[in-house]
This record gives sequence, C-alpha cells and structure tokens, in this order.
Amino acid sequence: MKLLLTAINAKYIHSNLAVYSLRASAGSIRDQVKLAEFTINHRTEEILRDIYRKKPDVLFFSCYIWNMVYVTELTAECKKVMPGVPIWLGGPEVSYDAEQYLREHPEVDGILCGEGEESFRRLGECYVNCEADVEHLLQIPGLVFRRNLTPQKKNEETVPSFTEHSNKSYVNYEAEAWEVEQIQTNPPAPLVDLSTLPFPYQDLTDFENRIIYYESSRGCPFSCSYCLSSIDKSVRFRSLELVLPELQFFLDRKVPQVKFVDRTFNCRKSHAMFIWRYLLAHDNGVTNFHFEIAADLLDEDELALIARMRPGLIQLEIGVQSTNPRTLEAICRKTDLDGLRAVVAKVHAGKNIHQHLDLIAGLPFEDYESFGRSFNDVYAMRPDQLQLGFLKVLKGSRMHREAEQYGIVRRALPPYEVLCTPWLPFSDVLRLKMVEEMVENYYNSHQFDETLAALVSRFPSPFAFFEQLAEFYEERHAEQRKHSRVQRYELLLAFAQKSFPEEEQSFRQLLTIDYYLRERAKARPSFAPDQAAYKEQLSEILRQTGKQNHVEAVPAGDGQVKYLVFDYENREPLTHAARVIEYKE
Repeated sequence: MKLLLTAINAKYIHSNLAVYSLRASAGSIRDQVKLAEFTINHRTEEILRDIYRKKPDVLFFSCYIWNMVYVTELTAECKKVMPGVPIWLGGPEVSYDAEQYLREHPEVDGILCGEGEESFRRLGECYVNCEADVEHLLQIPGLVFRRNLTPQKKNEETVPSFTEHSNKSYVNYEAEAWEVEQIQTNPPAPLVDLSTLPFPYQDLTDFENRIIYYESSRGCPFSCSYCLSSIDKSVRFRSLELVLPELQFFLDRKVPQVKFVDRTFNCRKSHAMFIWRYLLAHDNGVTNFHFEIAADLLDEDELALIARMRPGLIQLEIGVQSTNPRTLEAICRKTDLDGLRAVVAKVHAGKNIHQHLDLIAGLPFEDYESFGRSFNDVYAMRPDQLQLGFLKVLKGSRMHREAEQYGIVRRALPPYEVLCTPWLPFSDVLRLKMVEEMVENYYNSHQFDETLAALVSRFPSPFAFFEQLAEFYEERHAEQRKHSRVQRYELLLAFAQKSFPEEEQSFRQLLTIDYYLRERAKARPSFAPDQAAYKEQLSEILRQTGKQNHVEAVPAGDGQVKYLVFDYENREPLTHAARVIEYKE
C-alpha cells in the first residue's frame, strides 16, 4: 500500500512542512507514506505523469492559495487516469468550505480539515487495513467525505462513466453509482499537543539549496481579520526540551536558512529568549534563522540579546500592514506605532539584523493617498526589505465574512487578491502594482543603494519617487519585458537624466559605484564614466591592493580625484556588498 502526499510549492527553494509533518506522524504506517514535491513552474502534465508513475494507492494533496488552481486541475486528471485511486485534500484552502468543495468536485473523495497529523494517521491506517468504509471513517475527527466511499483495490484501473440525473451529478464505477451530495462531516479534530509530534526531518539530502521550515508554536494571540492564524487564539508551544536539539540538528548540518513558521514568535518572551540565547551560544557561523515577530513587543532584554548576535544569524519579519489608525482598527490590529518605530530604529542601529517590514494594500479605509503615507512611514524606518503586498481575502478569515460589508471586491480564484475597494479603485491597484515592482527591483535588491539615496532625497517623498519611476517605466513600455541587471541600471539612469539632466554625470558615477559594489564585472558598463585618464594610477593601485579587487577613480571636486578600492573578499554581512576603502598613498 502506497499513500502519496503531494505538495506543489510556489518555488523550488521552498519546501512543504505540512507533508513532512504528516509523514513523521504516521506511526506504524510511516514506511508506506511517500512524498512528491513539485512547483507551480512544472507543467501539470509533467506532475500528472510523475504521480501516475509512482502508482499510489491513495493520493493526498496539500492545498494553499498558491497551488489550488493546479490541484483542482490535477485531481480531475488523476481521477481519469487512476479512477480506482481515492483522492484526499487537506490544508487551509479546503478546510473552511469542505462540503461545498466536494459537491463541486466529484473527483475528490474527501478532505482532512484543520490540523491533520492525527486524522491522517488514522485515515492511512484504515486504508492499509482495508477498513476505509463509512463505519471506520466516522470515528476519525476532522474528515469530510462521501458516505458511500469504499475501500479500493490496489491500483484499480476501472474507467468511470459520468451521467446526469435529476440535476444531480453521479459517478459510476463498475456500475455502482452514488450521489456526490451524500457528504459526511465529522466533528473537528482536537488541537494537537505540539510536543507529541515527531521531528519532521530525518535527513536533509533533499534540502540542498532549499529553505527549511520549522515550527515551535501554533496559533496567534492576535485577531487580525485578514489572517487565518487569528482563528486559533490558543497559542501552543513545543517543549524547549525538544526544540533545542532539533535546532542543533540544523546547526550541525550547517543548513543555509531555517524559517520559523510561528505566526508571532515573540508572543511569549521566555520562549523567544530561550531559543535566541541558544542560537547565540551555538552559532555555527553559517545558518540564518528567520522569525516573524511583533516588533512593539520587544523589550530591552530582548533587544540587548539580539544586539550581541553575529550579523546574519537571525532576521526579523515585521508586519506593519498600515499606519492608518482607522484601518488598523478595522482589521482588529493593535499596534503601538511609536513603539514599533523605536524598536526598529534600535535594531537597525546594531547593523547586525536584517529587518523585513510588510505593508498590505487594499485594506478598509486605506485609499491611494493614505497608502502612500503608510509607505513613507515604513520607508523612513529604513528596512532592509519593504514588501508591498496586496490583501488576500482568505476563506475562513474574518475579512472573508466582512468583505461584502466593506465592499471589497476580490478575484474569484486563488489567491483571492483584492481587485478594488470603495477607497481604492482598480486603476489605483494597478498603479500600486507598478510601484511594488519598482520597490522590488530597485530597493529590495540592494543593487542601487547609493543612487537611490541621492534620487529619493530629491523628491517630495519616497512614495512619490517610486510612483514617478513606475510612470516612467509605463511611458517607455518598459514594464512589458524582463530586464537584465545592466538594463535596470540604464533605465534608472534614463529616469535620472529626464528628472535632473544637469546632474547626469553625478548619477552615472553613483550607478557605477552601485554596479561594482555587487561584483567585479569583467566588462565595464556603458553608463560608467571613462577612466582612461587614470589608467596608470588604477593599474598601480590594483598591483598594490590585489588583482581580485576593483578600483574606481571618482572626481572629488576642485580637480581632485579619489580612488575607491572595492574589496570582494570582505563583504558587508547583510547586503553582501563589497567593502569599500579610499586608497591613500
């Protein structure tokens, strides 16, 4: 018997913690549980081919907003080519409308709702023991399934026929028909004690160059209306006696990055401090740990602790979402904005922690101008990454229930992203989409730091700068094609030339510095100032400082020239930019 857990991730670098946790929790049938991970970049026919060749006896899909369209197509095709294989779904995208989903998708046999470790184990045991009938399935909490589901023979290859009768869909397998509307909904599964769950990772052979996800808690004490985690307010923690050796497992293997999926990692100070102290004491000099936190909860003890950490040991993701008080109230988000600013500033001053701050466009009472103010407020905090996201109206969330009340219009298909609101018409959403692209390409990439510092200061606000850069892209239809790194530099120079033609040479120099901060390019870019007059001096400095470096001659005023040496062997730990020193004879 082969139970196949299938995950379709957003990118190759991602992994799916859920399927690993389900397999680890399968108990006596663990050896019969197999995993198959794909990405949304795979063609569905490729995924279908690979699943078919694995010859599963029962097929499970892990469902999220980023893969639901693919899962829906694949389940229909899998049922055509493997009609005797039961198909089960699980995950947040199907847990909150399971009955309706089964009625609309007759190819799916059942759904595991909510936390699935215990439900999956018991369901898998039923199939392994040939007891997957109504009587046994009724005993498993968290299941929603068709009451006439019966155990299937291994790799059964019968071909189904589909008929219509009295406006109800039927599926006929071996002339035995049933109504797809006969849906059984079992009581919800109880919340699991995290300390009873096995560690999901045995070895890391399949995780080279991929992010590893880990959880030390579930649930969230806050009630943000757009977030599914707010549904479970009973925060549960995994015992630190288990957590610390599991983190050491990652440290011993020097994995590049471990992302904690805890929704608010620092909601219990003692828990966070214990883990951070351990990471500080056992730092291997390589592994980075990512935490999502509420910054305004950090106190002086925690700030003093993280200030001692190696640059790059941890990074913090901080959801600001908006700085509009009315918007924050509407989404039930209580944030001490002054406290948040103060904490972010203190962390930034340490120059050792990467900070990722988030904003959400499309929230109630946030119009284009209000969002611009929120953007400027967050930009002023100087985050290492500023993510401009768009509201996803998730099934099961309070925002989903209130969307009609607020007049929020969203896409019909996953990821259910906002299209417009009474405060933000679709035309403004499109403008913000372009601003998002500019922020991602020019700010978050850290490839233009010197140039942006000079350019942004010349505009009324940071938002005004990115807004006008986006308009410039659209005027040139530049947004309709992908650009190489050099082309992005050239486009930014063209924007600077148009905006401040008298400062063209200055911006050419700044762009050249930004360009060489990232790497010692073999070919000098077209926008770089001519260095022919300094050829002999540059060669001599390279001879003295090392051929692996780059030297740039930069006018210093009054006919003077200074020479900047770019040292690629010693890079800034957070941005990975080359360290630069001014050469002195």
